[in-house]
Amino acid sequence: MNHTEPSAARPPHPPSPDLVQVVLAECSAADADTVFDVLRAQFPSDRGDDVPGHKEPGRPDVWTGGFLAGHSPEPSPGVLLAGTVTADLQGGPVAVARIRALLEQAFVAQAKGTVSGDQEVQVQLRLTGADEGQPPG
Repeated sequence: MNHTEPSAARPPHPPSPDLVQVVLAECSAADADTVFDVLRAQFPSDRGDDVPGHKEPGRPDVWTGGFLAGHSPEPSPGVLLAGTVTADLQGGPVAVARIRALLEQAFVAQAKGTVSGDQEVQVQLRLTGADEGQPPG
């Protein structure tokens, strides 16, 4: 008898090289929503119109979203944030570079670390709004 895996155990499509996982931390829910709004305006996302919220008191809040960065971003104006946001980007090098370029247009972005693998790259950015740090440009 042949044994086959159930179809639910296999992803329906291979992972896209344009998919970037974005993790936001060390920020308010409002600032996380602002960053996701900027990304959703240019790239399709699994987040839809989901608004970040707080889960449990005393536990750090972390928000995640997947974005398909299949094209270079259009020019984006600077965006204000109430505080700082730590953004971790992970995915294919070209797609991560596209997401990073958009974040660097919209916010003041400082690279905190980069890790490269065979087919993926991970970048950590510290984002602030135009009212903090140096304005973009």
